[in-house]
Amino acid sequence: MFATLRNAWRVADLRKKLFFTLVIILIYRIGNVIPVPFVNVAQMSAMFNQQLSGTIFGMLDMMSGSAFSSATIFALSIQPYINASIIIQLLTIAIPALERLSKEGGEEGKKKITKITRFTTIGLGLLMGFAYYYMLRSYNASYSNMLLTNDGILTAVTIILTFTAGSTLVMWLGEQITEHGIGNGISMILFANIIARLPSTMILPIYNKLVANFGGFWYWAILLVFAMLAVVVFIIFVSNAERRIPVQYAKRVVGRKVYGGQNTHMPIKVNMSGVMPIIFAQSIASLPATICAFVGTTSGWWYDNVFASTGAIYSVIYLLLIVGFSYFYATVQYNPVEVSNNLKKNGGFVPGFRPGRPTADFIRKVISKITLFGAIYLGIIAVLPIVLGAIVNDTRFSFGGTSIIIVVSVALETVAAIEAQLMMHNYSGFLE
Repeated sequence: MFATLRNAWRVADLRKKLFFTLVIILIYRIGNVIPVPFVNVAQMSAMFNQQLSGTIFGMLDMMSGSAFSSATIFALSIQPYINASIIIQLLTIAIPALERLSKEGGEEGKKKITKITRFTTIGLGLLMGFAYYYMLRSYNASYSNMLLTNDGILTAVTIILTFTAGSTLVMWLGEQITEHGIGNGISMILFANIIARLPSTMILPIYNKLVANFGGFWYWAILLVFAMLAVVVFIIFVSNAERRIPVQYAKRVVGRKVYGGQNTHMPIKVNMSGVMPIIFAQSIASLPATICAFVGTTSGWWYDNVFASTGAIYSVIYLLLIVGFSYFYATVQYNPVEVSNNLKKNGGFVPGFRPGRPTADFIRKVISKITLFGAIYLGIIAVLPIVLGAIVNDTRFSFGGTSIIIVVSVALETVAAIEAQLMMHNYSGFLE
């Protein structure tokens, strides 16, 4: 990886792209610490740590790089754009007009889908901004009117529009990275947010454990470091793992030329759904704790043993939801019948299976097995920080499975993008 970055820095064009990406991330991080008007940031952070860290807002805070708990202009971060992209992707499957636009519309169709996604992002930004203001107003009375420095219609409009404008600007910054920088802009912003939280959510707890218990259980800190390294290696291994289905193309004679006849394979990723099942599962599993936080009931047997994100029952429900969403997302993303029909049209077939329905059934069976292994993998990565937090009971691990998978996946994708750019540059030099 370091060799790839060093080689890329030597190329003038890639150096400009890397520098542009770093500048955009710097601008984003500066905006991440600018507070929204009329909000007491210190009191908001204290309230968040006391009552909302174990709810769905904890995930939003992780995605925003602690901007959500600090009520900054980028508090909503890239979340409205991610939600809008997921909604449009699902609607594209459900609505035939959008499906035709995405598949048959070509470049113009993609531009229209992008425009629809942008307007949906603005709408979700307004909705989430209003929800954030409503939360501030609800908790303002509980904290002796110290969360909001002012109240009224002008305050509400200012806060909501600031959040919406911030989420729109983050979307624009991400698109600029995608167009003029290196890698996917949305992924790079998420990567920057998670890395920015790394000292406070991982390094600092381990350091405190090491200092506080040096004469007793200090070896837990060393064990946690090795555990994190093992998890990263495991994620890299599974992220690159794939099931290769052999495919053979029949020979065709067109005029005097013979086409086909070659043997190839059809790769199926072990973790084809990425990190989305964890995000969906965490959102639903944290919903009861979020409702309790809105109501103001953040204690009691049900909250401590069932709803809290550190309990055993929550972990089991979380794991089952990850498995369920993994199958759902794999079904939405991969259609065995369509793949089988495409193979049949192009003269391809899987050895040992007749074209058509038998091939589709075989592909569906393979996907089912692969999805089960991928779901178990995601469940282990997601639940492992909860288990470690229970073992080291005075250390809070908010650097969860979602964070680790996003960081590793974005790093692998970025290095692959840089290597592709280097390869193109070498080919152009060879042709010149």
